Amino acid sequence: MHQRSVVRVGATLIVASLALTACGSRSGNNSGGGSGGSTKTAKIGVIAPLSGDLSALGLGIQHSVELAVKQANDSNAIPGWKLEVEAKDDEAKPDTGKNAATALASDNNVVGVVGTLNTSTSQQVQPVLAAKNIVQVSPANTGPGLTQGANWQTSPKRPYPTYFRTCTTDAVQGPFAARYLYETAKITKVATIHDKKAYGQGLVGTFTQEFKKLGGTVVAAQTINPDDSNYQAALSAIKPSNPQAIYYGGEYPQAGPLSQQAKAAGLNVPLMGGDGIYDPKYITLAGKTSDNDLATSVGAPVEALASAKKFVSDYNAAGFKEPYAAYGGYSFDAANAIIDALKTSLKDAKDVESARQATIDAMSKVSFDGVTGKVAFDQYGDTTSKVLTVYKVAGGKWTTVETKAFEDK
Repeated sequence: MHQRSVVRVGATLIVASLALTACGSRSGNNSGGGSGGSTKTAKIGVIAPLSGDLSALGLGIQHSVELAVKQANDSNAIPGWKLEVEAKDDEAKPDTGKNAATALASDNNVVGVVGTLNTSTSQQVQPVLAAKNIVQVSPANTGPGLTQGANWQTSPKRPYPTYFRTCTTDAVQGPFAARYLYETAKITKVATIHDKKAYGQGLVGTFTQEFKKLGGTVVAAQTINPDDSNYQAALSAIKPSNPQAIYYGGEYPQAGPLSQQAKAAGLNVPLMGGDGIYDPKYITLAGKTSDNDLATSVGAPVEALASAKKFVSDYNAAGFKEPYAAYGGYSFDAANAIIDALKTSLKDAKDVESARQATIDAMSKVSFDGVTGKVAFDQYGDTTSKVLTVYKVAGGKWTTVETKAFEDK
């Protein structure tokens, strides 16, 4: 995940001017697509964890979309139309996410959705939105099967033409981490652990395949339950194999305590994970022994990108209570990808529903320079960008180790 500046600016008047909250906002006369007035309303939904352990990420997604929508409205990006945000809390739970998608899909004014954070949640959200021809753009889903189907490694087939994403996938992120450990860190023996969820399991799977291909050995492979807090069983099973590192597939609420418990158990080796652990809260949970732990995240650090300077400045100036977090830049780009498509699909549309298919069609042709780099999609709806970054914990904070584009070998 990208490093982020923790923004605590109390500019509440600016936030209020956005008129967009976690419950969405409604003007008194926007029903029926704005009938009765010259300006019609189209909504961009957000589905993300706005409460619970992963809310720091979800709220960063929501606010970044709100910023993109406010700027589009201020510039009259789509003449005759006003955009609004309708945000729904999925609590990082698939069933709750499905309910959120159902609620958005039943609103005739919803034309697109940014989300979700979790791959497992998106598996439930995708078919609901697709049934109503509502475009979905995720800033954070990395599971390859979402765009290329269950048999993505041997027979890729796009399940839903409505689904796109601005972040790269675990088909790239897992091998990227494997190459770093084997080729750069010179680590040849690794133990793996995952949380049994779609994201963690998939990440460990692609990492393992590449690590073995390079000549490395996976000396132990264990799983944990995401609801557990004590991981001694998995760590005790791993310890006799003497790994040089632990590769973890999952998210920071479990990864932080896992790292701390591993060190306490005498496994004084770095824990490495994907973008799901790249958050300051990981370091808080892992404690002082987390120095030298590693993470990969999609893209380059936002703060280091010239293309992101205006986004960072605008976000900070808006006075949101929560930082843009790991996926702010990708969420801003996702929202702007939808807005870019709407410039075509809503131009002569009488209402939102009739513009949904045209929005999907226009999405495949989206191409612009965004906060995170070039925003464009391939035939599966995947981003064409394959840039990733390795981060290391040093002195109690995440530091950048290397950023590069992944190349097939």
